[in-house]
Amino acid sequence: MSDTAVPTEIPFVEYLVLDEGEPHLVAHECTNCGARFFDRRNACAACSGRAFTEVAVAREGELRSFTIVAFAAPGVPVPFVAGVVDCDGTSVRGNIINCAPDPEHVTLGMKVRLATYSMGTDSAGTAAINYGFEPAG
Repeated sequence: MSDTAVPTEIPFVEYLVLDEGEPHLVAHECTNCGARFFDRRNACAACSGRAFTEVAVAREGELRSFTIVAFAAPGVPVPFVAGVVDCDGTSVRGNIINCAPDPEHVTLGMKVRLATYSMGTDSAGTAAINYGFEPAG
């Protein structure tokens, strides 16, 4: 047995699933109208329904909107790209990663796929893992 601790990974957001094969996102889907939400809801914003089920969100999608962020809070590296991705009908907000943050490399309609990255590691070796979207092609 080794004395070296194996680093643990935890998701940065509760709707990022890391421990079931490939990392993926899960949404709360209204059982009445099918609207999807990433945060916990007492009622559906679309139909006021009160029952939800957890569903996996597609890992690939299309970039529908984006902005190149040039100014951010102290300590946040800029520029970066914040976007909205259509993942088979579910709108997901996330950064576009593993891609130069300029209009020559990021375009509306580009195909992207879910990717994960470490936000940092604490003194116990636990890494906080976040998600973004990278070019699919």
